Amino acid sequence: MPTSAAGDTGPHRPRSLAGFTLLELMLVIAIVAVVVAGVSFALPDPHHTALAREADRMAALLDAARTRSQASGVPVRFRTTDQGFSFDGLPAGSLPSEWSSAVVRPAEPTELTLGPDPIIGPQQLRLVTAASERRILVVRTDGVRPFVVLPPEEGVAAARR
Repeated sequence: MPTSAAGDTGPHRPRSLAGFTLLELMLVIAIVAVVVAGVSFALPDPHHTALAREADRMAALLDAARTRSQASGVPVRFRTTDQGFSFDGLPAGSLPSEWSSAVVRPAEPTELTLGPDPIIGPQQLRLVTAASERRILVVRTDGVRPFVVLPPEEGVAAARR
């Protein structure tokens, strides 16, 4: 039998050169889709990360202001404003007065009394993201211990109380 030309597509072509079947292509696409979905779920939500970072920052700032108030004997009040927040009673510029993330904001206007008394009443600041008001973190103190950030599920429960 004579050898055929390189472009022969006749019935004598070996199976290894036949290409992929539709079923094989669909299987590969399905595997790629599952992998892409898994990777997308594994990526952290940037809004939630910003919220957690801002809540930790606010807990540290509130504790710092409370300590300064106790050390100086001067009453300090924290309040949220349209532009950010302020620590009334402390020298201007001694602590930051702006949110570090544009996507984080207080859930409602808030005023906290931070001192100078060593024991204050329970205080809390509720933070939300601009993208979703269902994601709430609460920065809270019982009035004796330092400010802490409550986990999201406890933050939602505390916000409802």
